[in-house]
Amino acid sequence: MLAKRASLAELAGEQWDLIVIGGGITGAGVLLEAARQGRKALLLEQQDFAWGTSSRSSKMVHGGLRYIAQGEVRLTRDALRERERLLRDLPGLVERAQYLFPLRDGRFPGRWPLTAVLSLYDFLAGIRDHRFLPTAEVLMRVPGLDAAGLNGAMSYTDALTDDCRLVVRCLLEAGRLGGRSLNYARATGVSADNGRARVDVTDLESGDSLTLNAGAVINATGAWANRLGGAGQRIRPLRGSHLFVDPARLPVADCLTLINPRDGRPVFVFPWEGVTCVGTTDLDHGDSLDQEARASGAEVDYLLELINGQFPEVKLSRDDILSTMAGVRPVISAGEGKDPSKERRDHAVWEDNGIVTVSGGKLTTFRLIALDALCAAGLLAPRDARRARRSNAPLFRPLPDAPEQVDHFLHGVQDDEALLRWILTHEAVVHLDDLLLRRTRLGLLRRDGGAGLTALLRALTGELLGWDGPRWDQEWARYEAIRERFYGVPPADRDRAAA
Repeated sequence: MLAKRASLAELAGEQWDLIVIGGGITGAGVLLEAARQGRKALLLEQQDFAWGTSSRSSKMVHGGLRYIAQGEVRLTRDALRERERLLRDLPGLVERAQYLFPLRDGRFPGRWPLTAVLSLYDFLAGIRDHRFLPTAEVLMRVPGLDAAGLNGAMSYTDALTDDCRLVVRCLLEAGRLGGRSLNYARATGVSADNGRARVDVTDLESGDSLTLNAGAVINATGAWANRLGGAGQRIRPLRGSHLFVDPARLPVADCLTLINPRDGRPVFVFPWEGVTCVGTTDLDHGDSLDQEARASGAEVDYLLELINGQFPEVKLSRDDILSTMAGVRPVISAGEGKDPSKERRDHAVWEDNGIVTVSGGKLTTFRLIALDALCAAGLLAPRDARRARRSNAPLFRPLPDAPEQVDHFLHGVQDDEALLRWILTHEAVVHLDDLLLRRTRLGLLRRDGGAGLTALLRALTGELLGWDGPRWDQEWARYEAIRERFYGVPPADRDRAAA
């Protein structure tokens, strides 16, 4: 288990087989697979777990239809097989969802090309789950969708999750197997010599600094990967932004794949945690990686324009947006000038001066990425990695004494006292934003950001974390500032830059 946050001092005397730097889904997957192999492993994260990309994805566990169109058949196959495994092993946290791809006059792809792609998609997944829906059925299932030029839709399935809870679930499972993890612990330097590695670490909460020793280090910091050396690949940070909308204004029961006529880019509209999510954009991120990513006014304009074009009677505005969310994808670049949406989404693993770095890839394939990284670090033989890829053994076991919601997609019901107690006791919450923006999504899903629960939250954090009145006031002020600046609704962008 994660339990209460550890201190650097209690970790310093250990001789680690592996230190993983980076607490997103890739790092959590590496820690879990290392622990599963019996390795003594520690994960360090400079912010909170899943603070970066892995709490801000499009929440989809999927193969990726567009990757087939780009010729990425192997990537799609691997992702679909992992999707099916996660659906089997985490049936509450990863859930199959119905997707609709509306077909319109004169728009590519048409019914038959898409039928061919979906047939291959299902074949790679080992299921048959697609069909054509006539226009009348589409309009019945998606009230308000523009009927002009609509020629029905293709229906297929993929899956949805809460990406941050998936990260935490991996860390909890790794902890059950002996893995350790520490948030707010920044690796300031890494070196390797004669088969041993040294990691200089600063605890950002206490200010303490010391050096940890390990047999191997895997740098899984995503968009930050080149900061620790080993610039073996060019990482292109791409920002994707989403809107969370009041479902009373935009009710959807299925996941819609809509093509923005402005640039031909797919955008998803889907039900998530009791609200409607719209996203994503895809553009180069030029802001500092040291601050949280945030949606721009132009990105909000872009997504609202799409919705109001596809749902002409809705007339969605900024007042209907509960919150926004932006994340930075660490994409391995193919070269200058390439359209961001056409960059490959596979991962890369490389070694430099004894340090293994892994970056890129997809949420869905985190386990396969982890196995590749462990092979590169010499901690897993290739034949054992191949065996692990093919294994049907369950990846997760039930958590003892945990409320049912911990292992389930929360569906917006996140103010249950038993659940909050368990999270505060077992999931290494350090700051209030850890709880309200990541362990739960109250800060994204409620217009008041959870203000209506302050009495309960104040009592629980006082009892379980030892926060007194001044600490609570400090944490609430910090949380409100973060939520307003990075998850709020930016004003309209006058220059209407592309998103």
